[in-house]
Amino acid sequence: MNVEQTLQTLRALKLTGMADGLQRQLDTPATHSLSFEERVGLLVDGEVAARENRRLARLVRHAKFRERACLEDLDYRQHRGLSKSQVASLASCDWIRKHQNLCLTGPTGTGKTFLACALGDQACRQGLTVAYLRLPRFFEALRIAHGDGSLLRLLASLAKSDLLILDDWGLQKPATQERNDLLEVLEDRYNKRATLVTSQLPVKNWHGYLGDATMADAILDRLVHNAHKLQIAGESMRKRNDNQVD
Repeated sequence: MNVEQTLQTLRALKLTGMADGLQRQLDTPATHSLSFEERVGLLVDGEVAARENRRLARLVRHAKFRERACLEDLDYRQHRGLSKSQVASLASCDWIRKHQNLCLTGPTGTGKTFLACALGDQACRQGLTVAYLRLPRFFEALRIAHGDGSLLRLLASLAKSDLLILDDWGLQKPATQERNDLLEVLEDRYNKRATLVTSQLPVKNWHGYLGDATMADAILDRLVHNAHKLQIAGESMRKRNDNQVD
């Protein structure tokens, strides 16, 4: 079997990382002096890296993040109350593996969504599954599922995600059915999966936002009870960026 046949066979076997690695070795004379074991090792490493990259891309695509963000791009220069040590602790994703929640609050434009998506990206890098939804879209998806009979399937899908990100919590008061659906989702996830919520409202105002006192108690008991809390301060970064452009 010649080299071209080997390359074709590797790709037919979906060993594209090894195929690309072999092609690089053929195109790089410096690698020809390596031992057989070293060259095989490079091929195996290339295949492992390629599979990890494909898995990460698949997890990120499935998460449907609003922003393509990563923790390396997080800006600590603004006086926003972000602690590097706290973010580093969250970046370990241990809180997700321990099925804890995160309440991320602060004024509009301070980077809550970016940080939430960056933490979601970090979870994907560690092989965890993530689902991102703005709360209005979340309620809309549940409403549609009620109508077309797919509610149980949707609830099962949400329950499986290692991390569920609910963005823009508190924009408008939920209706009775929305509160009921929210409780069902959080009940399925309580002590089994992690949930991240972003909101302009301080956590102390969430009870009033939910409206019904009994339902609010039940929802917040499942969401806030075991939650980390991070509040971002400062002026809107969108206004700051607009001023810089001007």
